[in-house]
Amino acid sequence: MDFAYTYTKEQEEFRQEVRTWLEENIPENMKAPVDRLDLSEEHYTFWRAMHQVLAEKGWLYPTYPKEYGGGGLSGEHETIITEEFERAKVVGDFTQSFIYPTLLVWATEEQKQMFLKPILKAEKVAFQSFTEPNAGSDLASLQSRAVRDGDDWIITGQKTFISGHGDVDYLFGPIVTDPDAPRHRNLGYFMIPCPSEGLELQRLNLLTGHDQSFIFMDNVRVPGDHLIGGETEGWQVAQTTLEIEHGGRGAAFPRDEAMDNLLDYVKNTKRNGEKLGDDPLIQQDAMAAYIDSHIHTLLSWRNYWMYQAREEMTYEGSQQAMYRKVYRMTNADRARNIMGMYSMLGVDEPRAPFEGQPEVYQRSSLTGAHPGGTIEIQKVIIARRIGISRTRERAAATPSTAGVSGV
Repeated sequence: MDFAYTYTKEQEEFRQEVRTWLEENIPENMKAPVDRLDLSEEHYTFWRAMHQVLAEKGWLYPTYPKEYGGGGLSGEHETIITEEFERAKVVGDFTQSFIYPTLLVWATEEQKQMFLKPILKAEKVAFQSFTEPNAGSDLASLQSRAVRDGDDWIITGQKTFISGHGDVDYLFGPIVTDPDAPRHRNLGYFMIPCPSEGLELQRLNLLTGHDQSFIFMDNVRVPGDHLIGGETEGWQVAQTTLEIEHGGRGAAFPRDEAMDNLLDYVKNTKRNGEKLGDDPLIQQDAMAAYIDSHIHTLLSWRNYWMYQAREEMTYEGSQQAMYRKVYRMTNADRARNIMGMYSMLGVDEPRAPFEGQPEVYQRSSLTGAHPGGTIEIQKVIIARRIGISRTRERAAATPSTAGVSGV
């Protein structure tokens, strides 16, 4: 079966427009480094400005509504743009994009103008702020508190493993607003301004580097209009965020650079005078890596099509998320078996293959098993949605299923 998509003449002309513009406007020394954590301050400053230019052209968030700063383009346009961005090594926006569908579904028109528009236009940056020291996979166990004070809220608590590079203007996520209410009915969802008095971010030095923070909140005052949804609807709002994070939007162009590099290594590397690809055991490992990667690509494409076609999903998002987490770790093991210790050489090592990308993959495949819900959490969600769990649930509302204009 041939899964290749044939682009129209007009689409290929659009591709050439994007490619030419990127070649003329992205200097070689500003392209994305092999390890994103190696972004310099010069990189960061350049891309903060460039993201605003790309947003103005409608290319940063192609399918989102133009009235809020998106491109108002089609899914085919987004696929082409994503392919060309990957080719040109464009650094992605610094905002975690799960917030956009959440605001489209739950924010008032005034809040969309206040938050969605400047973030889509890359004028502001927002980080997702969910996990707490005692509430990771069990998100309903949050302990941070928000207390009413006139029209405002006073927030106290802690968040951890908050991903994001550079400065941040908003932290978005759920906080307990009614400690006496039952689970799932006791949370509000806030856009917390940064900086704020009483708010402190401390960088963490983790396996993947320094791109995550610990958040301390000590009587942080947040305006009342920064609450998204009702004051006890935070769980429902957060589910829209998580539905997208779990894979409910799919991906227009899910390229697997690590797999491409592994196959290239097998084809072009010799050991003891023999090509690695001539070894039948290595052939089997490489073929298995290729198959697993392409299964994930098909799951991503299926979800992307369903989202763009406004088809209601059930288990599909978490199925993609679970598969991604498992196959990436499996393929990292296969890469170590095939490449040996060369797969562990970092970006600064002269003998590192592919400028150190395999070593970056080794680390990211491990840490990638946790964000957005562990493998076990994805299994629970799938079980609930296909009817083999003690409880049943439906997929959370997204712009696709909520009938929102532009997705």
